[in-house]
Amino acid sequence: MHPLSVEGCVELASLDRNGLIESRHIGAFVVIDREGSVIESGGDIDATIFPRSTIKPLQAIAALRAGASLDGVELVLASASHCGSHRHTDAVQSMLAHDHLTVDELGCPAAWPLGYNEKAERIAEGEGTQRVTMNCSGKHAAFLRACVANGWDTATYLDPAHPLQVLIREVVEEFTGTTELWPAVDGCGAPLYGMSLRSLGTAIARVTDGHDANAERLVNAIRANAWALDGVGRDNTRVIEATDAIAKIGAEGVLIISREGIAVALKCLDGSDRANTAVAVTLLARHGVIDRSVAEDLIAELVEPITGGENVVGRLSVTV
Repeated sequence: MHPLSVEGCVELASLDRNGLIESRHIGAFVVIDREGSVIESGGDIDATIFPRSTIKPLQAIAALRAGASLDGVELVLASASHCGSHRHTDAVQSMLAHDHLTVDELGCPAAWPLGYNEKAERIAEGEGTQRVTMNCSGKHAAFLRACVANGWDTATYLDPAHPLQVLIREVVEEFTGTTELWPAVDGCGAPLYGMSLRSLGTAIARVTDGHDANAERLVNAIRANAWALDGVGRDNTRVIEATDAIAKIGAEGVLIISREGIAVALKCLDGSDRANTAVAVTLLARHGVIDRSVAEDLIAELVEPITGGENVVGRLSVTV
């Protein structure tokens, strides 16, 4: 196992200002199907990367297998990196109340909301960092529900040896098709597994191929409640609404988008996510997974224009 290197990257996108390239985004990507057959790739797709929050759909599927009663918005929150809106945190608190738990029993750390506007709103309201506003709070509430359903200890649910985490690893191995995983700890405190983009893409393609009943429940819930996965008007939510694909960001420049058993998984080496959605939807449109005009509309909507004063003087261009 080896990390992604500069030598293992290709240019994903570039940004020009008045005709001069100002920035370049490099990384690796794969478009892949549920069988692990590579449709297109660039860079070292066998290097080990941390999937970060793109692994959440697999964790949500494991919670369902463990018997957690999750549907609708609650199921989406189990796989969300939510922006920390009041609508999100009210739903998480409702999940906890259902199980006679409190926010203090969440194992994720106190954090500001992921969304800039949501953070500003909380500051204006005189609030500080909270566990419930941390973007992974829904996932942790789902973890706790699985524990309550089985009578498992709720204080140690993040221990890799805990029955829930053992089950999650089994699901990760099943969907990725590999046991070659780099054990680590994610920012929210949950066990995390480094893997290749090849393995990550295969896993997410399998989430959307209809072969697993729990995965299909998750996909349908996300499509019906796209706002809950990210936030109103935010990148993942808009991609889901426009394409019916499942889109999921991960920290440090990781993104997955998948529809009907075909997925794109990519990693921007410097951890930036500025170009990721544009790159991913371009690749999916190239291979007929989503409509090309829809991809172009999403790029126009979600990619910030390059301005000089009040004039547009450049643009971000996908170069793969």
